[in-house]
Amino acid sequence: MRRPFLRAAAHAAAALVLTAQTPPPPPAPAAAAGEPIVIGRSYLVPSAVLHGNRRINVYLPPHYGAPGRRFPILFLLDGGAQEDFHHITGLVAISSAYGTTEEMIVVGVEGVERRHDLTSPSSDPGDLKAAPTSGGAAAYRRFLVEELKPWVDARYGPSGRTALIGESLAGLFVVETALREPAAFDDYIAISPSLWWDRQALSREAGADLAGQRFEGRRLWLAIANEITLYPEMRQGMDRLVAALTATPKPGLKWSYTPFPGETHATVYHPAALAALRALYALPPPKPAP
Repeated sequence: MRRPFLRAAAHAAAALVLTAQTPPPPPAPAAAAGEPIVIGRSYLVPSAVLHGNRRINVYLPPHYGAPGRRFPILFLLDGGAQEDFHHITGLVAISSAYGTTEEMIVVGVEGVERRHDLTSPSSDPGDLKAAPTSGGAAAYRRFLVEELKPWVDARYGPSGRTALIGESLAGLFVVETALREPAAFDDYIAISPSLWWDRQALSREAGADLAGQRFEGRRLWLAIANEITLYPEMRQGMDRLVAALTATPKPGLKWSYTPFPGETHATVYHPAALAALRALYALPPPKPAP
């Protein structure tokens, strides 16, 4: 009566022996390391003006290096990898890939202390409380014009037009550069600029700045989000700037103003930058085939 049980036990023991003798399956192969996706190169550029190094990120278009080709250069404020470099280079890449805009070189200037670098001195107590180290715009502009632009020219050769783009405090810096040192760049793109700074001094002085400068061949592209609720002083400054531009026409200066009432200060940069690229660097439509 015990034989069936013994036979079953023997089979179980044999199965255990076979299992023990069977080598385990090989481990799954390690996940492939993959390949990096490269959209640009990063450099440390020494600056005597700023007493240190600044990180510069550079995007080159697909046809860079082709014989006889020259490309506009877009100098991007707040151009670090954790700032606006990726989304602005993405707009440049997709726009040129579909033939709607020119190919461009993008030079992103990574921010270090933007409330210092992007602002001129203010006499407003609120500004000084919020940004006690402010007031470095003049030195930062010297770095861009006297050191960074020659560095770019030496590495990437003669370019087409040069442009400066920024939003918020960087937009304030763009407008100030356009009004007070228009020869620094050819094109200026300022999106929701912080014209509230220093009790809106820049917009209040815009008429005098326009009257005292030469603007031949310069273009200024302005945009603003629906700032009237959160930043009414920003909208007031923009309205005053537009009024000064309208009242003081300058030969050779082309300017435009595009409100984005459906966008907020947090969402305006991407759609406005795309519109600016299409407006300033549009390619002509292809000719129909004969």
